[in-house]
This record gives sequence, structure tokens and C-alpha cells, in this order.
Amino acid sequence: MIQNPVTPLTVHDLAALKRRGEKISCLTAYDASFSALIDHIGIDIMLVGDSLGMVVQGHDTTLPVTITDMVYHSRCVSLARQRSFVMADLPFMSYTTPALAAKNAARLMQQGGAQMVKLEGTRVDIVRFLVDQGIPVCGHLGLLPQMINQLGAYKVQGKTPDEAEKIRLDAHLLQQAGASLLVLECVPADLAATISSELAIPVIGIGAGVGCDGQVLVLQDMLNIGIGKRPRFSKDFMQEADSIADALRAYHLAVKQATFPSSQHSF
Repeated sequence: MIQNPVTPLTVHDLAALKRRGEKISCLTAYDASFSALIDHIGIDIMLVGDSLGMVVQGHDTTLPVTITDMVYHSRCVSLARQRSFVMADLPFMSYTTPALAAKNAARLMQQGGAQMVKLEGTRVDIVRFLVDQGIPVCGHLGLLPQMINQLGAYKVQGKTPDEAEKIRLDAHLLQQAGASLLVLECVPADLAATISSELAIPVIGIGAGVGCDGQVLVLQDMLNIGIGKRPRFSKDFMQEADSIADALRAYHLAVKQATFPSSQHSF
């Protein structure tokens, strides 16, 4: 008997996970070998993040990453996966206008094999234009690494009532513009839980508490092989694992069972 091949998850599958209350697991990936392993473990989403500028290329920020870099690494990841949903970042200055955003998003999808693009900030005009072209979009609020020169430091966002309310309202604006997914980075756990409960689309947290619909970590951080200091919101899953596969499996299970992040990994 010929078995049906495994097909990649879709945006509709991710939405269904939220509707039935199942947490969504996500990890960054940048190459074929890790893509195949992460996919085999059962991680729902692989994010080809511009974080590769720091953990792969050795830069201090994500700003030097180019769209060509992103297309290359997205292609490496997408070629090796079977089930996991592949999302890729639009890097710094690659989406300053709707036309430029569409051109670069098309490259990530046509050449890189991405199923969704992610962009930072409340760029409602960009999101709406991309969605109108049939491009699934993930928003990103809270700490915005591409804005590091304005922020001055990687720090928690939304701590004051006014800041929190702005992030909450911006989340609704992105959903209304057609975003299918939202990442919240480094925001208070209670704010992230509120936004997750209010939005119909899945909310993926990183340093945003266990109340989000899912979690994402940078692969090198959770394996404790990064070249910099591991963020407080991350966890060394290699510490109690006998192999990389065991560490990935422990992370996947911890997300699904809502035991990660704990209060010590939240704000």
C-alpha cells in the first residue's frame, strides 16, 4: 500500500491548533541538518530568523542581514523539512514600501520556500498590501531587534500602562490588516496573555509568558551553544538531555504541556 506523503502544515492548521487549545511549538532554524531534525521531532513552526546575523554570522545585531542571506537560509531549511511550517523574516530595510516588501516577500517564498513572512512593527499598510497579494504575514510586536539603535538596549517593552495599551491596540490593528500570526517578544506575561485571549489569530511568545498560544526560542540559545549570553527568557534544554534530539524533544513537550516558560523565564 502506498502511504500518503507528509505535507507541510498550513496557516489553517496553525489556526486550528489555537481553536482547540493546543500550544504551538516553534524554533529558529537556519540550515538543512537542523531543519530535518527539528521537523522529525514534531516542532510545528520553523522560523528562519534574521537572528542568524548574530548566531550564525557573528554580528552584534540583526541589522547587517540581507534579503539574499534570508533567501539562502530559507531555502536550506525548506528543502529538508516535511511537516513543519516555514516562516522567514523580512530583514532590516527590506520592507520600507509596499512594493519593496512584496518583491522581497516573493523572493522568500519563490526562491526560499517560505510559507509566511514576518515583519516587525505596526506596518499596517505593508501587511494589508502583502495579504492582498496572497502572502501570509506574521506580525511582531514588543521588543523589535531591528529597532535596536532607537531602543538603545534589548529590554522589556510594555511595562507602563500606556505602552501596554499601545501594544494591545497594535496587535488588533495587525489582525485587522490580515496578519495570520503574531509574535510577542519581551513583554509582561499578563499583557501577552490578554492579547492572546483577545485575538483570533495565534500568538507566539518569546519572553512573553506561558499564556501565549505558542512559544519560540532561538535554537542556539536553548541548546546553550550561542556565542553570547543566553537571554533570561530562554532555557538550556541541553542541561538534562543526552543528545540534541532529546533537548529538542524536551522543549517541544514542555511547550505542548505549558510547563515552559515558567515564571523565571517570564517578565
